[in-house]
Amino acid sequence: MPEIFKLYNLPQKQRCRKILRILESAEAALVQNKADEFLDVFYLRSLLKIILEDLEPSSAIKIKNWIENPQENDKRKIINFVRYELYKKLDTAPAEWDLILPNSGADEIANFRRSFFEGVYVYAEDIRTPFNIGSIFRTAESFGVEKVFLSHDCVSPDNPKAKRTAMGCTEYLPWERAGLESLPDLPLIVLETGGTDISKFEFPKKGIVVIGSEELGVSPEAIKKAQGRVITIPMYGIKASINVSVAFGICMQKWCEALTADYRS
Repeated sequence: MPEIFKLYNLPQKQRCRKILRILESAEAALVQNKADEFLDVFYLRSLLKIILEDLEPSSAIKIKNWIENPQENDKRKIINFVRYELYKKLDTAPAEWDLILPNSGADEIANFRRSFFEGVYVYAEDIRTPFNIGSIFRTAESFGVEKVFLSHDCVSPDNPKAKRTAMGCTEYLPWERAGLESLPDLPLIVLETGGTDISKFEFPKKGIVVIGSEELGVSPEAIKKAQGRVITIPMYGIKASINVSVAFGICMQKWCEALTADYRS
């Protein structure tokens, strides 16, 4: 554990970086219910005291209030607050894959059996960017997709950037490479412009939603194979365009809503 007086005597920027790393470790331990020496209230108070002068007065007041009256239940909240103040101070920010999220550890995941909608699949056609494929995996897992199919020209989910963005979902959500001709014999639903308003579309109990390339969209072959099952998300801005992973998330929320309608009625 770094001694407080040594931290205090460091140059300001180095001191802020060191304390930021300590707080990242402490918050991760809190989320995972693990013991961490940095979570000791006395040490945490001492740590926060030495950065008061490094932060904006309005932020320092909030930290000072916690130091004077530390609340165990608010420990993560104050740590998280100070972390982001230090990110601003250092003119940096965490990447999405560095966010400290609950239930994101491999140990916790291993203890659960995946819930999914049987026969609900996604086919990612020629998705090129690792961020998008990682985000698609994360969304697919969250909305109960049974399996992800990838075209042969799709970026690999094993790409380090994809794996980080997926927050581990590429490890336990089944996937395989496939061409259109080798997909399961189920209705194809194409997410593309010029189709049926998504709010008016009757989603099937089972099927495969096809999402296309960031630049080229869904292939003509996939659209033809969908036999008219093309759905569109209405948009009203000047750009009228959203990221493919965002569009997929909207689609899956609507499909899940349809699949669970009987349970909610």
